[in-house]
Amino acid sequence: MARSADEILDIVDERDRVVGQAPRGEAYARRLRHRAVFVLARDPSGRIFVHRRTAQKLVFPSRYDMFVGGVVGTGETYDEAARREAEEELGVTGLPAPTPLFRFLYETPEHTWWSAVYEVRCATPVDPQVEEVAWHAFLTDEELARRLAEWAWVPDGLAAYHRLLGWRRDRENSPQPG
Repeated sequence: MARSADEILDIVDERDRVVGQAPRGEAYARRLRHRAVFVLARDPSGRIFVHRRTAQKLVFPSRYDMFVGGVVGTGETYDEAARREAEEELGVTGLPAPTPLFRFLYETPEHTWWSAVYEVRCATPVDPQVEEVAWHAFLTDEELARRLAEWAWVPDGLAAYHRLLGWRRDRENSPQPG
């Protein structure tokens, strides 16, 4: 089921501590900091699920995204929201628990949310929600890299993706224990 502007969200401070609640529409309109999850979904071949959001989306309509995800509901953990959002948007059930990678604070003059980035393998054929996804495909990392300059991307997803690439690069370049 698509999430509505009336859905209640936890409002958080700059350290990601809950300081109140507000309806989703109000949180967006008043730039109240809340929580969101970004899940990079890969198929068994390692390709990334990429989609274009529907024109009816509350934020960033008709933009491309390399993540599935969304807001964290009141009282919901990041982990719970990551699995729920991934299953909803991919249209699958029984998805393994997404692997948490890192968190960051996304802030622009219009939006602010604490963001948890995850990755998951989806072995089941996808059947994306028509309310959420207007188009989709699985792209290789190289295909996705080529499209970054060509397509209009959701800015928060693009920021999360660049942070993910940096996070991976840092992990590859750091000394390994042992």
